[in-house]
Amino acid sequence: MSIVPIASLRPTAPATVWAPVAGPIVIGKDVLELLSSSMYVDPMCIYREYVQNAADAIDEARASGVLDSRSAGLVDVKIDARARSIKIRDNGIGVAGSEFEKWLVSFGASHKRGQGLRGFRGVGRLAGLGYCQEVTFRSCAHGELTSHELSWDCRKLRTVLRGSADQEKTLVDLVRETASVRSIPVTDKANHFFEVELAGVVRHRNDQLLDPTSVAFYLAQVAPVPFSEEFAFAKDVLQALGSEVVLGQLNLHITGIDGPIRRPHRDQISIRQKETDSFRTIEPISIPGPDGGTAAVGWIAHHAYAGALPAASGVRGLRLRCGDIQIGDDRLLEEIFLEPRFNSWAVGEIHVVDRRITPNGRRDHFEQNNHFQHVLTHLIPIGRDISKRCRTSSVQRNRSRDVFLTIERLEESLAIVRQGSLGKADRARLVREVKAAIPELEKRIGTTIMEDRDRPLAGAKVTNLKRQLSRIENQTSGKSPLTKLPDTERRAFEKVLSLIYECAPNRSAAKVLVDRLLARIPRAVKNSEARSE
Repeated sequence: MSIVPIASLRPTAPATVWAPVAGPIVIGKDVLELLSSSMYVDPMCIYREYVQNAADAIDEARASGVLDSRSAGLVDVKIDARARSIKIRDNGIGVAGSEFEKWLVSFGASHKRGQGLRGFRGVGRLAGLGYCQEVTFRSCAHGELTSHELSWDCRKLRTVLRGSADQEKTLVDLVRETASVRSIPVTDKANHFFEVELAGVVRHRNDQLLDPTSVAFYLAQVAPVPFSEEFAFAKDVLQALGSEVVLGQLNLHITGIDGPIRRPHRDQISIRQKETDSFRTIEPISIPGPDGGTAAVGWIAHHAYAGALPAASGVRGLRLRCGDIQIGDDRLLEEIFLEPRFNSWAVGEIHVVDRRITPNGRRDHFEQNNHFQHVLTHLIPIGRDISKRCRTSSVQRNRSRDVFLTIERLEESLAIVRQGSLGKADRARLVREVKAAIPELEKRIGTTIMEDRDRPLAGAKVTNLKRQLSRIENQTSGKSPLTKLPDTERRAFEKVLSLIYECAPNRSAAKVLVDRLLARIPRAVKNSEARSE
């Protein structure tokens, strides 16, 4: 009798192979919501997306010779708060009439991918759909005599998206119901442009979308605009970037803002109320690629690191840019610092040039891959260096503060001595304390424990202390009102006044009180003389 293995008694499973999906593929209408309002949570992003597209169009116009200079690229942002409308118009290459409708109703199918341009996903133009009642695109390509328009009815769009009875509608159905096109003849072949108009802008976050000042502040940081003439280190920055980065240099104008928009960097930076700092040097940054070439370049503007910079400065934080467009906000690189707070003390930018490192769809960060991690790894030592500068500066400021507090205390001591309210023993003690403290002060000022900018002032104050001390030591007789009192009363006054200084929690307040008491001494002298008569 033969034994059959148990495994051979089991039914044989049918062979399986992978095959392409053969069933229908439905792209539902809700995709449009995901690509528009659900994707851009910060309303200001619409300006970045449309200005970014304008920059690409202007670059194409420059490359094709339609624009003949770097300064010719014009972007005009017109904000009408009363009409609640926004128009963003550029003089870039424009969209050819044969491609206009196809390009504007394509989703995630940009013709820019692989060409090294800023936009390449084909969804940025949808950013405004969630923030207004109607979005209209207009364009005329160079050399054409027809202007084309496409308009989205955003109110109807939202109604259809919310409608439970329309669940079977596809993205194609939604576009056909809510978007329409038309063409208009033009007479000027040189009038090439692209324009987006947002009508019926919804109120959002203090209505900042219609506030020219807020828009200018935002675009000055994120858009590819030139540096200000008030930033003397602009040439050093351009030298640090070299040929790796081609800056956009847009001529960007906003309604209600005088002159073109410029980057927020200036020679002077505000730290706290009535306290400013200035940039001292520009440190160039170059990060090599993992397999040759360059992954990123940038610059850091070193200053005194006197504290965290306010958000209103528009420059705080080490920032990342790609295509000369800022990615994310000023907090994106906090992780490279020894303490995240030190990022707000820093000023600088890193331009990513490795094309394998791409921004994510929202442009609030980069896609996470080994190439991006390679850049972060090289940035960590830079973050540590800035952190050490911040700590050193903090220690120096604390020590400088201690020096000035010591000088202030010694000045108070000499003022009390000159006041003449104390007895000889107490006056002599204060003089000895001041005299003994001066050499130690001079030693502290001469070492590196103080900030360089504080040394001259501290040295001048110590020199003044020595001058005051010399006059007091050479003074033969005091001018105290107490000298006119009889010895018994004078000693009583001196003891009381000494107790006031000894018991008072604040010597400055005590001196004010003693000054008032001394002002009444002449009256006491007269009363004493009257009693003796």
